[in-house]
Amino acid sequence: MIKKIIAVFMLSVAVVSCKKETTVSDVKPANDSIAKNETKENQYKPIDTACSSENKTEDYITALQWYRTKINKEIAGNSLEQNNKVYEAYVKIRDKYTDCLNTSQTEVLDKYIDYHTGPETYNLPDHIKKMAAELNKVGLEFREMGEGLTEIHSLPGYYESVFKNKVTPDYDAYILQKAKDNKENYAVNGGLLITWEELGDRLIAWENFINKYPKSPLIKAARNIYNDYLLDYLLGMDSDRIYDSEEGKIYDDKREAYNKLIKKYPNSTTAKKTKELIAAYDAHVPVDQIEDKINLRR
Repeated sequence: MIKKIIAVFMLSVAVVSCKKETTVSDVKPANDSIAKNETKENQYKPIDTACSSENKTEDYITALQWYRTKINKEIAGNSLEQNNKVYEAYVKIRDKYTDCLNTSQTEVLDKYIDYHTGPETYNLPDHIKKMAAELNKVGLEFREMGEGLTEIHSLPGYYESVFKNKVTPDYDAYILQKAKDNKENYAVNGGLLITWEELGDRLIAWENFINKYPKSPLIKAARNIYNDYLLDYLLGMDSDRIYDSEEGKIYDDKREAYNKLIKKYPNSTTAKKTKELIAAYDAHVPVDQIEDKINLRR
């Protein structure tokens, strides 16, 4: 009788043991699959941001996609202040990859203007269409800069789409204004591509940013943008002059634009500098002394 009980007990243990082994065996393939996928994802390393002739377009696209996924995960769990740093680092990485793409695709970029058959109309070969689609997936585009020059650039509102309301208010405002500025090409070969009035409005926008966020980590960058715009606005460009030296006066269209800005934003620093410029030119201060005379660097 005892032997029978022992035999039954041993059989029960064996059955339970088999069931346990079966259960573990059943779930193991799924766990292995997940582990393999995670390992594959963790093992991927984006290509170096230093340009290399060995890298292909798809290598850069894959790296940019990887970084976008990484960024999305980071910003979801970060504070706004932490995301400010993420934004700055992300811009640097994307700029480097974009520079590499511009370098590696010189032949395509040189020929791109040939596909332009009319305003906003292109007859792109299939391989260029495919490349444009791939670039668009990572927020990049072919952009005609003027006078036959084409470059690869981030879409104007790309960073806004990634970071809007996920950074501090000063970063939000900065990213938004940069997106607005980048909607149109600014200048090419020393000639302005927007109107003088539009340039004045950009100046006021950046002046407002500087006044509103004087302690922002972005204040230096904002001041540089403002000062660059101000120099162009008040001193002109190689192909877009302010002063008619033969007539000894400011060009009529420029004076008209200046007067509009002064009237529209009378209390702005930009208006103050503009009035100083008009006074200096009207007093026939030599052109090469104008910048020092009105102290353009604020």
